[in-house]
Amino acid sequence: QVQLVESGGGLVQPGGSLRLSCAASGFTFSSFAMTWYRQAPGKERELVAAIASAEPNTSYADSVKGRFTISRDNTKNTVYLQMNSLKPEDTAVYYCNARKQWRVYWGQGTQVTVSS
Repeated sequence: QVQLVESGGGLVQPGGSLRLSCAASGFTFSSFAMTWYRQAPGKERELVAAIASAEPNTSYADSVKGRFTISRDNTKNTVYLQMNSLKPEDTAVYYCNARKQWRVYWGQGTQVTVSS
């Protein structure tokens, strides 16, 4: 069955870095656009970064441009989110999303907490 499994979240100090991974299975990963979303407590889910099925087409929320980098490895069916210069306002649950036409899949999320 379809699975998206996020990992790499945790507690980090402001200014630190984390790399999130999302391992996909059960569908043709290379043909899907992949997106990272996040949701902070009391806030709506927001798009963080997206990557097309064929690199290098990427896009980012203004709040993370220059700090986050999305990438994918189609040989490993995995999408990554490198997060640098983390701020307390980056604290949220981060979700992986796969999309191709009407087919949309979500992961279970991974918690990222930025705090001193």
